[in-house]
Amino acid sequence: MKTMGDHQLKTNRFNCLPEFCGVVLLCIVSIANAQKMPGLAETPPMGWNSWNHFGCNIDEELIRQTADAIVATGLRDAGYEYLNLDDCWHGDRDEDGFIQPDADRFPSGIKALADYVHERGLKFGIYSDAGRTTCGGRPGSQGYEFQDALQYARWGVDYLKYDWCATGEGAAQRNPIEAYTTMRDALSAAGRPIVFSICEWGDSEPWTWATDIGHLWRTTGDIINCWDCEIGHGNWSSWGIMRILDMQDGLRQFAGPGHWNDPDMMEVGNLESPGENRAHFAMWAMLAAPLIIGTDVRDLNPEILEILTNPGIVAIDQDPLGIQGFAHRRERDFEIWVRPLEDGDWAVAFLNRGDESRRESFDFAGEHIEDALTGRRPDFGNEYQVIDLWTGDEAGSTRQPLAVTVGPRDVRIYQLEASSK
Repeated sequence: MKTMGDHQLKTNRFNCLPEFCGVVLLCIVSIANAQKMPGLAETPPMGWNSWNHFGCNIDEELIRQTADAIVATGLRDAGYEYLNLDDCWHGDRDEDGFIQPDADRFPSGIKALADYVHERGLKFGIYSDAGRTTCGGRPGSQGYEFQDALQYARWGVDYLKYDWCATGEGAAQRNPIEAYTTMRDALSAAGRPIVFSICEWGDSEPWTWATDIGHLWRTTGDIINCWDCEIGHGNWSSWGIMRILDMQDGLRQFAGPGHWNDPDMMEVGNLESPGENRAHFAMWAMLAAPLIIGTDVRDLNPEILEILTNPGIVAIDQDPLGIQGFAHRRERDFEIWVRPLEDGDWAVAFLNRGDESRRESFDFAGEHIEDALTGRRPDFGNEYQVIDLWTGDEAGSTRQPLAVTVGPRDVRIYQLEASSK
């Protein structure tokens, strides 16, 4: 872990200039009332983000069409409420330093776009960066945090993803605690409830310091649409689904209502096979991860839509206890994950990472399952009904072993419903 200097809350030396009296007042208020917005992200956020599929190729017509598609497909009703612009929406700053959108791509302005999204029963998210520029080379927020937060509040923004490009290197790198605390204070001072998504890539272990700063934090570098790969980009890499899953080991104790580990946006719909897409979705639900769609929802394959809107698996992800799942047993290319749920229920996932089908007979009576973090354990002396979450059908009870066949690069996932409820 990188060593970080002592952090002190202080006014932003770039924002608090005499000619910006309103911004000065926001800075002062932020010191007295510094906290992240309470009552947000009590379950992992669900929504859509433009980056994975579209990159910088975004404009207001795409976002309007996406908002309409989220409603028409039933994604909104399934829980996907945030529609988030990622990088490259930015234009220049005006003469007073307030950020403006790219006038060619967003001629109606961000406020009008946010209104369009809100009118469809959705919430609107936006992107910025803690550096001088964003990863796409647009104006970043460093030195303009309070002005940007005020602008977002005026526009009606509900979610901010805050990236980490152009923040310096080595000893000259910006302190991440200072950077993200400054933007947290700015959002608080602006007064609008905005979910704060920390996208620092896990470099300084934000799970150890960000609980009181953000509502979720990235635990890894960027995801990419492959099953198990690393794609190098010089001094950084993109990671496949299984690589990112493995990087979550040891982090579950830091997640919970209002503060989530974020293994990055989903590539469901962008992977090669139905099994890969199913496994990706199910394992993100077992991780209590934010479910942020990263594919084009305007012409969504019905099979992918069925995965994304599966009510049982969405409910696993959104379980109010907010306890992240864990690997109960690992063998070569095969893993059994469990997750405690409210009312004494449990989720059990059988993940086949390999290229051949795998058969398993899971004898509940012979398994000792215990969550070392919370002390919870299922009581198999009592009967649980076993529900296949892909089909919604009953698959027997825990009185008998469960016969499971898992296809290559696929998952089977079940809910154990306590009969004593």
